[in-house]
Formats: sequence, structure tokens, C-alpha cells
Amino acid sequence: MPALLVADESGRIYDHPYLKLAGQSGHHLVRPDHKQLIPLPFGSQLFMMPGRIPVGWDSRARRFTPCEQFSFNGKKKQCFPVAAFLAPGFLRTLLPATQVTPGASRPNLPLWAYTAVGWKDGRFWVSALQIDPNPHWHPKYFQDDQMTAKAVRSFLQEKPKNRLVRQLSRCALEYHCFAAKNFFLQRWECPLPTSPVCNARCLGCLSLQPGECCPSSQERICFVPKVDELVEVALPHLIKADDAIVSFGQGCEGEPLLQADTLARTIHQVRKKTSRGIINLNTNGSLPDKAEEVYRAGLDSVRVSLNSLIPDSYCRYYSPHGYSFEQVLETIHKARELNLYTSINLLVFPGITDRRKECEMLYQFIEQSGINLIQMRNLNIDPDLYLERMGEEDRGEFVPIWEIVDTLRRRFPQLRLGYFNQPETVVRKVACRQ
Repeated sequence: MPALLVADESGRIYDHPYLKLAGQSGHHLVRPDHKQLIPLPFGSQLFMMPGRIPVGWDSRARRFTPCEQFSFNGKKKQCFPVAAFLAPGFLRTLLPATQVTPGASRPNLPLWAYTAVGWKDGRFWVSALQIDPNPHWHPKYFQDDQMTAKAVRSFLQEKPKNRLVRQLSRCALEYHCFAAKNFFLQRWECPLPTSPVCNARCLGCLSLQPGECCPSSQERICFVPKVDELVEVALPHLIKADDAIVSFGQGCEGEPLLQADTLARTIHQVRKKTSRGIINLNTNGSLPDKAEEVYRAGLDSVRVSLNSLIPDSYCRYYSPHGYSFEQVLETIHKARELNLYTSINLLVFPGITDRRKECEMLYQFIEQSGINLIQMRNLNIDPDLYLERMGEEDRGEFVPIWEIVDTLRRRFPQLRLGYFNQPETVVRKVACRQ
């Protein structure tokens, strides 16, 4: 079993001499199965977790043990937990094992997906699995900042008045958004943010957070692009890019269905010029009538985000304003009625997703909805903050996340499991079978 990792105040990482890696599902401490550990994927990052104490497994005492201090070169140091943030396409199965420092303030952590990580045989190991091997999102394709900057300058010179191009240039260069980089490099999936407003108050919103919480990951778009601006971005991308996808609904915006008329008119204009590629919508699914308007304009695929199929758990995270969980399900149902390629963006969190009741509701939903794809994505949030919001309950038996994945593959062989939106080769193939 890998050694427990700890960090000092400066962020320097040490492997513990005898405590072993431990993980958590919710607040339940777990010894990871060594068969479910994988080497830290390329492009992943390591973080320390201030205001917490790392917990490891003491094989001599046969118990979980907190590690408040660590001796290095004869000096005792206060230590903090170490967590991994996984590269795209990899699914976290356990949280880092931690305790809150007694009597200390607990700062809310930035919006990352914190994963249990240890050290063995000269390398880092994480509690995770690869859920989607799509090579287009491998971090190696997004490391050439000079090439991206050159492409950005070229597009800004070519389209100096297009506000959406300026927005995407900021996303690519300042926030290092992979999808925004794709637009400038004319490949794969391209983002089309449209909405500065939202009708949900997600606890882990990436673009807007209250001041007393944690910093948002990026600043939200502050304007609604004109149809001409959207077409000027989407049309050439669909015509030129390999495996071209353009997607409404991004981390740097609110809810795109609040701009349904703009979306529908953009799709109509684009589809008058080309049938190539996929036009996709990422949405909270809150407005089924507006969604149908966008569907009928020529949308190819839709992805609806959910953290849970239990209404109360859904509402605790999303804090919907002016819509219900039932309307979200109706949006999904309408998509299937109109033969759109339909997926859910399941925000996976160890301690919530792996509750037996959650699993049963998920399986029931799949049987009833007939969706094509589940994108199993790690929920980026402070674990303690999320567990507090979701509330404590008698968890009973929990189902390991890797076992949930195995069950989904065995029980629903026609259902695709992944992490990313699907290209034309997949979407059209499914459409032909329907």
C-alpha cells in the first residue's frame, strides 16, 4: 500500500515513514483496495488542504491515525493533507482522508476535485479509474502556450470586433480552458458561452461565488453575444475542425436556456450553411419548453447536469430558482422524444453518489429515460462544504464507485459511459439506430 503523503506549510510534500494511504467516502474512512489504485495520470496536479489534518492507516496499531505533526531532519513540522486533482477523463473513487484541525478556522478550499493520493515505488498513486480514454483531451495537446498565443493574435486581428472571440481569448490564455484553446487551434470541441445570468445557485458554481465562500474558477461572461458573433465563431469551426463540436453552456457562464431565442436563431443560421459537425447544449435542464425550442432549431446533442436523482439532494446543491427537479426530467424526456443524443453530466462525489439509495435511483432513471450517455465527472468542491450542505444521514451500506461503474456497464450494455461530449461519428451512428 502506498505511503501517506503530508505537506508542510510551504507546500513541500513528504511521504510518511509508516502511515499508509487512507481515503474517505463522505466522512467514512476507508482503506483503498490496492487493485483500485492507478499511477497519477499525466497532467494531474497536487494540492495541500489547509485547515485539515491528514489521516493515515497505522498497520501496526491496525487503526486510522491522524498526523498533526511530522518530524523531518530532526525538526517537527505541522503538516497538512495532500490531494490530487486528476487530469480529464479520470474518475475519482475516494476523497483524501482528513480531519478538521481542532479549534482552528477551516478555510473553504478552492473549487477542485480532491482525490486520495499516496507514494510508492518512486511514483504517486491515486484512488481513481479512467472513465474515458478520448485522446483529444490529453493534457499534452494543450501545453504549447506559444502556439495558442499566436493563434489567438491571428483570430483577434481577423475578427477585432467580435466580443465572443475576445472572451474566448481570455479563457484560453488566462484560464487555460482546453475548449477555448481548441477554438483558436481549429480542432475538436469549441465553446459558445452565451448567458451572463442563471436560475440556479449551485454550491460549486465555477463562475460566480458569494464573497464569503471560495473564489470562483473564472469570471462569468458579462454580455449576451449577438447571433452574428456566435455564427462567426461556430460556422468556420464546424466546417474546418476535425471531429468538430460547438457547445453552448460553459463554466464561464450562467444557464444558456435563459438565452434560448439567441441559441435557436444561431443554430438555424449555422445549419443553413453546413450540416457538418455537432451542435451541443450543456444545460441544467430547467426550462423544458425553451429546451424544446432549441431542440427543434436543429440541435444535435444535449447534456443535462445532475448531482443526484433524488429531488431533495438535487435541490440542496443546485438551489433552483423558479424551476423544479421534475422540469429537469421533462427536459431530458423531450430530448429523447425528439431523438437527440442525450446525456447527463453526473457530478460524482464519494460519500453521496455511492450511497445505495442514490445508486438505485440512478439505475431506475436510466431504465425509464433511455439516455445515451452518462458523463461521470468529478464534482469540483470543498468536500467538507459539500457534505455539510447535503446533510448527514445513516448511509447504511455504500457501493464503491468502481463497482457502480462495473454495474452500469453490465446492466446497461447500450449505455455509453464517459467524460466528454461525443463527436459526429458517435452521435450520427446512434441516431441511425433509433
